[in-house]
Amino acid sequence: MSDPKSTQKDAYEMILEAIDVGIYKPGDRLVESELAERFGVSRTPIREALQRLETQSLLARDGRSLIVASLDHNQLAELYVVRTELEGLAARLAAKHATPEEVRVLKDMVEAHESIVDDPAALSRANRRFHKQIHLASHNRYLVQQLDLVHRTMALLATTSLAVEGRGEGTVREHHAIVDAIEAGDGDAAYTALRAHISKAFETRLKHDAGGSAAA
Repeated sequence: MSDPKSTQKDAYEMILEAIDVGIYKPGDRLVESELAERFGVSRTPIREALQRLETQSLLARDGRSLIVASLDHNQLAELYVVRTELEGLAARLAAKHATPEEVRVLKDMVEAHESIVDDPAALSRANRRFHKQIHLASHNRYLVQQLDLVHRTMALLATTSLAVEGRGEGTVREHHAIVDAIEAGDGDAAYTALRAHISKAFETRLKHDAGGSAAA
C-alpha cells in the first residue's frame, strides 16, 4: 500500500514540473479530475497538492477555479531582487565550502553548456541544474531551502530569457566566470559574478517583455 504522504508529494512534484516545463502556463485552469487522470493518482492527493501550490502563491483563484498564477512587473522585480542576493550568497559560500569534487562537477557542467548554446530549452534545463549545484555547494541547508522556493516561483515565467539571440553565449561566459571564482576560493568575486549574471538575465527579460532588443 502506498504512503499517502509520498503520493501527495509525488502529485505536488508532478504538477510543479508540468508548470515548470510549460505544460501548464500562467492563466491555465487546473482541474482536479483532469490532473488525476493525467498523473494516474486519485483526486485526494491532487486536491492536497493544489492547496499547497495555492498557499505558495503558485496558483491563484479565478472565481471557483484555480489557475496557474502569473507575475506582474512589480512581483517580477521583487523576485529578482531576492534571487540576486540569495544566489550571490550561495556563490560566496560555495567559494568557501565547495569540495574539489563539487568544483569539478561545476566545471564539467559549464563545459557541457558550450554544445547547447543554440538550444534555449536544453540550456534552460542545464542552467537550472547548474544553479542548483551551486546552492548545494554552499553547504547551507537554510539557504538551499529559500532558493528552492525562489526557483519554484521562477516556474511562473512563461518564457526563458535564454531564448533571446546571443543570450546563450553570454550565459556560458558568465557561468565560466562564476566557476573560476569559486575554484579560486574568492568569495567576493564569486558573489559579484553571480549577481552580475542574474542582473543580466533580468535586464534581458525586461527588454524582451518590452519588445525591445534584448540581445545580451
